[in-house]
Amino acid sequence: MEERTGAVALALSLLLSADEELVGIVWLSLRVSLGAAAVGFALGVPVGAALAMRRFPGHGAVLLAANALLGLPPVVAGLAVYLLLSRSGPLGPLGLLFTPTAMVIAQSVLTTPIAAALAHRALTPVLAEIGEALAVDGAGPVRTAWVAGGAAAAALVTVFLAAFGRAIAEV
Repeated sequence: MEERTGAVALALSLLLSADEELVGIVWLSLRVSLGAAAVGFALGVPVGAALAMRRFPGHGAVLLAANALLGLPPVVAGLAVYLLLSRSGPLGPLGLLFTPTAMVIAQSVLTTPIAAALAHRALTPVLAEIGEALAVDGAGPVRTAWVAGGAAAAALVTVFLAAFGRAIAEV
């Protein structure tokens, strides 16, 4: 019991004194997780929008993959990124292994399917409601996606927050 009390006291003193090393660790964790959420969002939302807007060959397979990858174990993602970035891997010469950039890459593997699947779910009802009107107005796919994204802005904020939650949970 005394060990726990001592540990809690030490943790509180580090937090209250804004220990430089602790602040650096927290800041690095936030940078990595926000970066991974941003990358996952930037890659996943266009995929989700494409899935919501059009049917194309392989549509069902891409949607199934996005939904299946929601439960991708972090160990699998980490191992795949490790194999890519290790010295003998295809991206080994870049020297990214064990860097914050490698952490962002690994977490982006986890956040991209979340963004794609949730963006698809958020944009499908919006496009069902306004898609035909936009088509009649002559809107192309980019304008249609932009208007639908604006109409589903609150849902897309939730998509980003879900991606961030997945990333920060893995730090």
